[in-house]
Amino acid sequence: QVQLVESGGSSVQAGESLRLSCVISGYSYRIGCMAWFRQAPGKEREGVADIYTGDGTADYADSVQGRFQISFEHARDTLYLQMHSLKPEDTATYYCAAECTVINHKLLPHATYWGQGTQVTVSS
Repeated sequence: QVQLVESGGSSVQAGESLRLSCVISGYSYRIGCMAWFRQAPGKEREGVADIYTGDGTADYADSVQGRFQISFEHARDTLYLQMHSLKPEDTATYYCAAECTVINHKLLPHATYWGQGTQVTVSS
């Protein structure tokens, strides 16, 4: 059974950086697409970034382009989201996902496996 466990969420000030981690376990084949989503209170879930673990190809939402970086470390079976220049509007629960779908560099709001979420709060 595939499991995803996120960590790294915290409360920070605007302009600061934070790194989220997601350890994946229980899979017996290479999972190609992994992603980070986020959901703020009262808002729909939003795709933040995705990566194809085979070659590291990544896509980003316009709202985080240039500030966030997604990566996958095979040796640790861990997905990362490095976030810089955080803004109050980045405040949300962040979810790790596996077996996602990307069409024309657009991350669809669906995935087979999800983590439990980690809270990021950015204050001004």
